[in-house]
Formats: sequence, C-alpha cells, structure tokens
Amino acid sequence: MKKLIFQLLSICFFAPLAAAQDDLLSLLGEEEPVTEYATAAFKTDRVINLHSIESTAGRVLDVKISHRFGFVNGGFSELFGLDAASIRIGGDYGITNRLTVGIGRSSYEKTYDGFLKYKFLRQSSGAKTMPVTAAVFAGMAIKTTPWANPDRENYFSSRLYYTFQMVLGRKFSDRFSMQLSPTVVHRNLVRTKSESNDVLALGAAVRQKLTKRISINAEYIYVLPNQLADGYRNSLSIGFDIETGGHVFQLHFTNSTSMIEKGFITETVGDWANGGVHFGFNVSRVFTVKW
Repeated sequence: MKKLIFQLLSICFFAPLAAAQDDLLSLLGEEEPVTEYATAAFKTDRVINLHSIESTAGRVLDVKISHRFGFVNGGFSELFGLDAASIRIGGDYGITNRLTVGIGRSSYEKTYDGFLKYKFLRQSSGAKTMPVTAAVFAGMAIKTTPWANPDRENYFSSRLYYTFQMVLGRKFSDRFSMQLSPTVVHRNLVRTKSESNDVLALGAAVRQKLTKRISINAEYIYVLPNQLADGYRNSLSIGFDIETGGHVFQLHFTNSTSMIEKGFITETVGDWANGGVHFGFNVSRVFTVKW
C-alpha cells in the first residue's frame, strides 16, 4: 500500500515538472529566422567580357591578365590567329564586399580604363527575401593612339569614352545562373555621322556548372539598330571557367577584339559565320591586402 501511494505522489509531483521542462526546451529550440545570401553565381567578377553580378571581396586585390589571339580565319600563315595578340592587364580592388574599383591598360588602341561597381541588392532567402542580385557600373576609357588626322584641331575630350550599366542576375540553382546587363556607352567622338554618340545595348549571360571546379559560360550583347556604322556586329562569346586554388582560368572564343566595354560593345567586327573569332583567355589571381 505504501509503495502504491509513493508511486501516485511521484506521478503527481514530477509530471508537471517534466511537462514544464519540455515546454522550456521547445521554447529554447525555436530559432530566429536567418537571412541566407546566394554566393558564387559566377566564379569571378567577369563572365567573359561582361562584368558579372559578383564583386571582389573587401580588402582583396584581383589581378587580371586578359589575352586575345588573332582571328582564327587568318589561316595557317597566321597559325590560325596565334601570330597576333591583344592584351589587357588590370587590377580590381574590393573597397568593401559591395564596392569594387578597377583600372587597366589594353594594347588595343593603347587604352587606359577605370571603373566603379556597387552591388546594391543581394539575392537572399529566409528572414529577408530578395529574388535577384543587382549592381551598378560606371566606367571611363581614354584612347591614346596617335590622332588619325593630326593636322586638324584635335581635343583631349575626343579621346574619352564612358559606360553606364546595370547588372541584374539570379542564381537559379547550385549549377545555373543568369544575368542581364542594360548598358549605355557614350562616345565623345565618332567616325561618321551615321553613328550615334550614345549607344544603347542589352547584354545577357549564363553560367552552367559542369563539375566542382569547371563551368561553361556564354554571353551575347545586342546593340539596338541604327547606332553603329556598317560592318560592326554584336558580341558573342563562349568559354569555360577552370578554378585551380587561388587562380581562375577562363578559356573562351569571342568575336570581340577589345576587352573593355567601349570596344566589345561598339567596335566588334568579327563574324562567327566565317571564322572571325578570337581564341583567348583571362587569368585571375587574388591577393588579400591587409592594413
């Protein structure tokens, strides 16, 4: 009888304590919702020629060497373009994780360029949902080749080119990303009256991840009609990204000779249909800069 009374008292006393403990644990187990940001939609801050939605991380210097051989249709005498070359050497620095500044020098038209790029939206899910990543880009280029007609009155401002661009993109899955790049290129001086000083274009780019370290990229830039002289074409590029530790190698084919916006958007002359294509590569190496 005593044993039965003891068991009843134990149930009555400890059961509420156990229930209260379960309620307390359940309250402690409820976590605050967190915001998860999409990362690595593209492997670097360039797709091929176009800027991607990615930014250089804060306090990181990204040194880039870009190289384009001659046109493949140069034939065997030009070793299918390997006898010729255009090159750009530059550096992109992350002032913050969202703000990037860059400078470079191209052998094509002996051009110096600089840019600012700011990521103002980040794709995210969870506590804060944002379906896309968005960045604004502003660049300037100075062409330093000798004047075509040195006997006339020439102005320094005629050497200047400006680019303004918005980059909108989304990482749809771990393997596939896409972006759009509405762009305005302003040229202070154009060659003929049939060309526009302000050129409107829309770029599109995709990335498909193949393995952990290899992806295939493609980009196309559509220039609105009646803005360029005859003979200029839309830029089309296809290539592979290969990541090897601190380096990213980008191997590609493109019909654009220039590697900056004022060139590959408004001055592309290569025709894929007849072999007017360059083989080229970009090499990216990052360094952490501390102070």
